[in-house]
Amino acid sequence: MIFRAVRDGRPYPEHNLTLKQWAEIPPRPLRLDQLITTKRELALDKLLAEDSTFYGDLFPHVVQWNGGLYLEDGLHRALRAALQQRNQIHARVLVLGGQPE
Repeated sequence: MIFRAVRDGRPYPEHNLTLKQWAEIPPRPLRLDQLITTKRELALDKLLAEDSTFYGDLFPHVVQWNGGLYLEDGLHRALRAALQQRNQIHARVLVLGGQPE
């Protein structure tokens, strides 16, 4: 399996971070098999689009909460990495309580 688990929805409390606040978090490497997705479905056009990294943040957004690493934004980038035989990505990680992994 590519990811640790696949969920539909965010189990953690709302954090209300803006894109500017996310951009202040330095990216760090994470293994794909550590991530729990918060979306069960992905539009193929987003995954396969050549310019899909043109808009928005180049790094996925991950929320660390209650011992889990939840992939909040950037599922298409994580899947693209897996299709390219890579087992890790660089992502911005917001820690919401709990112990760091």
